[in-house]
Amino acid sequence: MSPPAMSETVVVITGASSGIGRATAHEFARQRATLFLAARDKTALHDVAEECHRLGGQARFIVADVTKPEDMQRLAQSAIEAAGRIDVWVNNAGVGALGAFEEIPVEDHARVIQTDLVGQINGAYAVLPHFKQRGSGILINNISLGGWAPQPYAASYSAAKFGLRAFAESLQGELRHWPDIHVCNVYPAVMDTPGFRDGSNYTGRAVKPVPPAYDPRRTARTIVKLARHPQPTAYVGLPAMLARLAHGLPGYSRLNANLVDLALKRARPMTNSSGNLHAPPSGERRIDGGFRSPDGHRKAVMAATLGGVLAGFCLSRRRRLHQD
Repeated sequence: MSPPAMSETVVVITGASSGIGRATAHEFARQRATLFLAARDKTALHDVAEECHRLGGQARFIVADVTKPEDMQRLAQSAIEAAGRIDVWVNNAGVGALGAFEEIPVEDHARVIQTDLVGQINGAYAVLPHFKQRGSGILINNISLGGWAPQPYAASYSAAKFGLRAFAESLQGELRHWPDIHVCNVYPAVMDTPGFRDGSNYTGRAVKPVPPAYDPRRTARTIVKLARHPQPTAYVGLPAMLARLAHGLPGYSRLNANLVDLALKRARPMTNSSGNLHAPPSGERRIDGGFRSPDGHRKAVMAATLGGVLAGFCLSRRRRLHQD
């Protein structure tokens, strides 16, 4: 059976005010989907909804916080009452906190886990009964390569993303008897979004993504593709695939930490801040973070080449470890 036209699809997107969420809203709007956009920032949501209308979609927005179960229930109910159903739910909202573990306030660690893990659980809890009642639906979880490779100086983010991967894969097992209900997990590489500017930062340095940083619209296109043709797993960018191989290597965490240390030493000093953890950030909300360089394509090609070498090394190393 061919997938339904996007013009007949009702989509809910959390974290829709900027970055990947905003790009995903635009991509669905180009396909003339009916959208329900959620985030904490009312002004930004209004702007995104207007952009979606201009692109050809229908969009409504609901101010909601994924850490509050009642907000996710209200979001689901609003979409069902207005459109009659939900076809696709995109669990996208996410935050991060960078810094040495003990230098980040414990309430910031808790907020990261509440948003990146519990918030996605709240979303799934709100929509899955509706999917089961209808006998169909697609839940898409934006997990990131952090779901495979723990990131030094981002302990709570890594814990949340590992937990989210386990949660989502558990759901896939539970729903095996529901062939038309799909749980799709997306693992993007580092994306050039405002998250690096807006997030919690206790490193004392201005952080930016290590190249290559990819266009977040790539992840948006992958999410729309999954809405048409659901798959259990999708990777965006070669580093995301390599993360699954590399994290099991002996010494990986130390090597990764050394690379982060080197990058931080070269960064300019910056005042510590909780960023957007407890309230929406000030300033312009947009898709891009402005970190991609003009020679980004060349760096991406170089990364792909080095990645191929690393992948070969990882596989051969794992074979030797299994043989010993």
